[in-house]
Amino acid sequence: MTSGDAAPTVDQQTVSPARRWNYWLGGKDHFQIDRESGDRIADAFPAIRIAAQQGRAFHNRVIRHLAGEAGIRQFIDIGTGLPAPDNTHEVARAIAPESKVVYVDNDPMVLTHARALMVGGTTTYVNGDLRHPGTILDSAELKETIDLSRPVAILLIAVLHFIKDDEQAREVVRELLAAAAPGSFLVATNSTKDFIPPQTAAMYDAMLATGHVDAWPRDKDCFGRFFDGLELIDPGVVPICDWRPDSDERPTAAETSMYGAVGRKPR
Repeated sequence: MTSGDAAPTVDQQTVSPARRWNYWLGGKDHFQIDRESGDRIADAFPAIRIAAQQGRAFHNRVIRHLAGEAGIRQFIDIGTGLPAPDNTHEVARAIAPESKVVYVDNDPMVLTHARALMVGGTTTYVNGDLRHPGTILDSAELKETIDLSRPVAILLIAVLHFIKDDEQAREVVRELLAAAAPGSFLVATNSTKDFIPPQTAAMYDAMLATGHVDAWPRDKDCFGRFFDGLELIDPGVVPICDWRPDSDERPTAAETSMYGAVGRKPR
């Protein structure tokens, strides 16, 4: 979708994960239904706001590594959510001004905000759904911005857990990586119950069953399979708070309850 297209109608009666995440981060782009959903989850899991903040911190550390040490100049950020401080293009370009970024999301409000970020030839937005990677890869906007014959970083941060079926999620990752050049990177996170007490895990399962939460947690082994065939970057599959932290003072794995990892496609 180009910046000249009409924006889809924003649905104010259905919870949006992007708007709810924005609410947890202290943003202003959300509706009452998003706040109610966010508060319901926060009442059961008070650390959810910490997890949201740590997800952004993980994102920033990874982008700095990729744009710096790894020398990546192309980024495809799928499930980008609403703009927040330190967007992918901002972090990458602080290190490498020539970096190119394609944002992908299917939330109409994200589209509205993303248009303001579009810079011809260097930053653009694709109205797409992770469950249909072929549509994303075939989009004119991506092809005009990203050269898939050269290494690219594919970012799947806090989005894979919205695909319930493990095999479907793995197939999505395989299709995206198959289109990427050797030397490309996969960055992914996924919520987990591995670090929470059994009673809290049971409460989460009950909320999943009633539709009050919509992020499907995965254990370490299941999440790690997304990186099959890739070279894991040190420290491997870890809680996001433990991926190359820049401070000794940080939340616990239980507070973040999310795995993160970075893998490189062999040359």
